[in-house]
Amino acid sequence: MGDGDTLTIGKVVGVHGIRGRLRVLSEADSVAFFPTGEDLFLDKGNGVCRRFRISSCTRHKRVFLLALEGVESIDAAEPWVTSRVRMNKATLPPVEPGTYYHYQIVGLSVFTPDRRYIGRVEEIFPTGSNDVYVVREGDKEILIPAIDSVVVAVDLDEARLWVDLPEGLED
Repeated sequence: MGDGDTLTIGKVVGVHGIRGRLRVLSEADSVAFFPTGEDLFLDKGNGVCRRFRISSCTRHKRVFLLALEGVESIDAAEPWVTSRVRMNKATLPPVEPGTYYHYQIVGLSVFTPDRRYIGRVEEIFPTGSNDVYVVREGDKEILIPAIDSVVVAVDLDEARLWVDLPEGLED
């Protein structure tokens, strides 16, 4: 399975208890992102990536507590601290119409309604009220708020994002 099939959805930040549950920091908003019985991958970033089956997942304060088959002690869990948690994109919960995963938006070409090319979405910054798309073309960078009055349309098939920029945003 290549990296294109998986998505990083969190990072192991510690161990919880003696039974080897992993503390995972993630921007996922629900345990639905970690369904019992599904596989996930722990990627240490040095060529070591291993598949595990999820036994259970619960929310605990600001992290998720993951129990994985084969990781049933603190000694078995500790080597995975700092690993990236990757999931197969096909197992992610569906999004509501008009909403998208960040990986679907990053890389899209950005155009205005008059078909003027602005650049590509290079990254996304989540804020308290809305995301902000960082769009770059050469040395030029524009921060575009991901709100309905600015983002006119998203066309994933054509890999395009259509925006109606407020006056002064490009200056």
